[in-house]
Amino acid sequence: MSNALTIRSVLAQTAARLDDVSESGRLDAEILLARAIDMPRSYLFAHPEDTIDDASAERLETTVQLRLSGEPMAYITGVKEFWSLELMVSPATLVPRPETEILVESALREIPRDAAWRILDLGTGSGAIALAIASDRPLCDVTAVDISPEALAIAQQNARQLTISNVSFLEGDWIEPVADQRFAVICSNPPYVSEGDEALAALAAEPRLALLSGNSGLDAIELLARDCVSIIADNGTLFLEHGATQKDQVAEILKSYGWTSIQCYDDYAGHPRVTCAHFSNSETP
Repeated sequence: MSNALTIRSVLAQTAARLDDVSESGRLDAEILLARAIDMPRSYLFAHPEDTIDDASAERLETTVQLRLSGEPMAYITGVKEFWSLELMVSPATLVPRPETEILVESALREIPRDAAWRILDLGTGSGAIALAIASDRPLCDVTAVDISPEALAIAQQNARQLTISNVSFLEGDWIEPVADQRFAVICSNPPYVSEGDEALAALAAEPRLALLSGNSGLDAIELLARDCVSIIADNGTLFLEHGATQKDQVAEILKSYGWTSIQCYDDYAGHPRVTCAHFSNSETP
């Protein structure tokens, strides 16, 4: 690219290059070019005939090459919007996806607006679920757990930047750091991809620890169904995100550990995506 190229032509060329690797090549091009010239996207639309200098062109090309190699946009920009919150992300965390907002929506329907409940997010990653719930239910005390210190550092930074103070962060393996506590609602977007799944090719840049869950893809879900029994409050609710083809298997696993009132919610594409279940610790019927 030379500095004789206009914003209009650079956008067109860049979008065409990215169309092969992105479902939103034009949007990706706009975001990357706006970052390269250190201006908001609106500037691109208002000044399409402006030219870009060589330094900006080089910055753009660097990020375009990353995108062409399969790097997610969120890792290139360092941010991803989720539940109207702008979250920092890194290769230590999964990129928050729209499907996970279904889990947040489902949990918020369960939690009254004036509730001061204890809520748990297991495998918090960037903190997306915990921070979304905490922002909408400020009276609740939300605990977020992750085994990765790098992921927790990102989640804590997100809480600081968003000035959300009703979330505490603990490092540990699933329920280990909270084994002596009880929660009214437990949420998790655990790993649920099976080893050898063809979908892994499109997820090469994301942390394997947050994706893979044994040969069936259900190892983490079974562990949570088993272990969360000991930390759920009486009549509490568990929300689990899972794969689009795992609905029936997840329901059977939950039933086997005594969970009841099992219900599944579809994602925006109509695929079964989030299952919730209740548990009663009462000895009497």
